[in-house]
Amino acid sequence: MFAEQTMTYTDEIIESTAENILGTYARAPFLLVHGEGMTLYDSTGKAYLDFMAGIAVNALGYADPELVETLQQSAKSLIHVSNLFYSAPQAELAQMLVALSFADKVFFCNSGAEANEGALKFARKVAYMRGEHRRYERVSFTGGFHGRTMGALSVTPREKYQKPFGPMLPGCFVAEYNNLDSAAATINDKTAAVIVEPVQGEGGIHPATREFLQGLRELCDKHGAMLIFDEVQCGMGRTGDLFSHQFSGVEPDMLTLAKALAGGLPMGAVLVNDKVAAAMEPGDHGTTFGGGVMVANAAKTMLRRVSDPAMLAHITEMGEYLRAALRTIQSAHVVDVRGRGLMCAMELDTPVQPILEAAHEQGLIVISAGANTLRFLPPFIVQKEHIDLMITRLTAAFAACGLME
Repeated sequence: MFAEQTMTYTDEIIESTAENILGTYARAPFLLVHGEGMTLYDSTGKAYLDFMAGIAVNALGYADPELVETLQQSAKSLIHVSNLFYSAPQAELAQMLVALSFADKVFFCNSGAEANEGALKFARKVAYMRGEHRRYERVSFTGGFHGRTMGALSVTPREKYQKPFGPMLPGCFVAEYNNLDSAAATINDKTAAVIVEPVQGEGGIHPATREFLQGLRELCDKHGAMLIFDEVQCGMGRTGDLFSHQFSGVEPDMLTLAKALAGGLPMGAVLVNDKVAAAMEPGDHGTTFGGGVMVANAAKTMLRRVSDPAMLAHITEMGEYLRAALRTIQSAHVVDVRGRGLMCAMELDTPVQPILEAAHEQGLIVISAGANTLRFLPPFIVQKEHIDLMITRLTAAFAACGLME
């Protein structure tokens, strides 16, 4: 009887969602109700091993005791105050980010798209303050994804996303990812900003080469453009470095963060150097909720935990183990396994949607990155036994889809 009532409740929620929420998501047909560690549970009590982490958000898994305690204590004091007042948690978080990065200043917002919008806007202000009022062009790269707001969408070269909402903002140009000759032919003295993901997420988990990032820095210096690293998905320890560009030795002018920054609460950030900071004045930009007390407290906890060298070493070790484990799946349909740290992909020669659905049946949550690519973004607390169990369940999902040899 209880299971029957639970299913009825689940059906009611699914129906209510369809009736009342804008249909912009293709949702899995079950209702998640709680989680612990690496495991999520639906309304029927079924357990799912989570290798998606809320799309690289829940870096410490579920019900992490320290994060829960942080949120509880913050809720008892202040949840929100206006940015017209000083906030100790915001100031402390900014100090931590500056100390751990190239940055001289930080701007807080609420999401990755907002962070990228802010960075693109800041680049225009830098040009304006130089008297270069005709410098407004932006360069992005094939396979990139920077968000769905109009500015971020305009530098996200995907016809699927752009076409229904055109025309895009003028002055946006696209070069080929990891191709310096293409970048050199596109970046010029009218370029205000160059935006790139050091590891492309939605585009299929493609890491940039060291030479590519170094070359972009040189091109931006040559032409006076601001270099923006979009680390919304690949930052905050996800690749085994605190910031995914650090392996290259390159420093950007701006860096955008979100996803794991506040451990599940909405927070984005734009980290900037003094060149950018000097161009910004009161009233140039703003946000009601950005850097609020509760989210800043959560982000302080996340940043301290994720920046721990032992945590970063664990991410690197588990990432290597995960990619090696993925390569053991004996399917002729596997084209490639790639990634850095705990940001991994398995590319197939066939659509992966049936595999995602079969994985749910097996009690496994993974995500796609394009039609033919499986994406693996487990919480950082993942252990070898979790990876082994994931491989067992993924193999069963492959077999259910007739994809095993």
